Amino acid sequence: MPGADPVAVGAWLAAELGDERWRGCTLRSLGEGRSNLTYRVDSPAGAVVLRRPPVGRVAATAHDMGRERRVITALAGTAVPVPRVLAASAGGPPVDAPCYVMELVEGVVPLRELPPGWASTEDERRRASEALVDVLVALHAVDPHAVGLGDFGRPEGFLTRQVRRWVSQWEQARDGVPTDATTAAELSRLAERLGATVPATQRHAIVHGDYRIDNCLFDATDPGRIRAVLDWELSTLGDPLADLGLLLVYWHQSEEHPVWRAAQYLSSPTRLPGFLHRDEVASAYAARSGLDLAPLHWYVAFGAFKLGVVLAGILARVQAGMVPASMAAGLDGSLAPLVALGQHVLAEGLDR
Repeated sequence: MPGADPVAVGAWLAAELGDERWRGCTLRSLGEGRSNLTYRVDSPAGAVVLRRPPVGRVAATAHDMGRERRVITALAGTAVPVPRVLAASAGGPPVDAPCYVMELVEGVVPLRELPPGWASTEDERRRASEALVDVLVALHAVDPHAVGLGDFGRPEGFLTRQVRRWVSQWEQARDGVPTDATTAAELSRLAERLGATVPATQRHAIVHGDYRIDNCLFDATDPGRIRAVLDWELSTLGDPLADLGLLLVYWHQSEEHPVWRAAQYLSSPTRLPGFLHRDEVASAYAARSGLDLAPLHWYVAFGAFKLGVVLAGILARVQAGMVPASMAAGLDGSLAPLVALGQHVLAEGLDR
């Protein structure tokens, strides 16, 4: 299997977990693999989950794996549901890259279409929406110092650095992405507007960095319960409203402004009846967090900008032959609509 050899993984697990039965393991990929790669490892000794960086990607991979492992270890025992880390490698065996192994948490990750019989009623889908908000609020309420994450990031100046970071990421990706001059100019204009209007941060918190419905694992029998939050590679200390803004960019609803509809290249089941609308998600978060959402349009616009650059980076890595073409399936042309969405939200707010 690309990225992980069962023989090497089995030998490493046997040594790390003290059980020779891991040597007879099998692996299968989980998820779409557009960021760090995830494998389910099955053996006579049980089942676990292995995480490693994308094959061919070399920038900051050890840092990513270390951050993921550290944050979910720190959050164990808080109100934020996370898997338990079982073993880790800084490089070399078992996958010639930094990796870690965590417990397998059974449940449902809502991808595109909901599984038959799961969250099949509007009430269940509403409860799933509310669970997403509750867990995000719980994450942002954790005291980083109390869980050993006081030095996990530099929250002062977080938003300004984030704008600069994603401008830099765009500059690295742009030569590998077919982009017309107008889109490139509009992206630069959006970045300038964001940089010139950075809102004051109301609270410093642990931020996930990519919080969305398909990065959460829900209980198979109770859609109103999240059993684990996954994919922590972008986590740090910063402004919690950045998580909410990006969540709303990912959020689809049945009736959309054409600008919103055009930017929705990543599928989401939240368009189904019963799921909260974006304004309801925002209102629920505000009521439970106590934060003022007056500047929320900035955070949503930044989320659209960031997501556009992330998807451009995936396209660039595919173009360079660094990752399989399947990682970019359906993403061609995604940058311009996301830039347009960011401009639209800054100009018109979230009500249109």
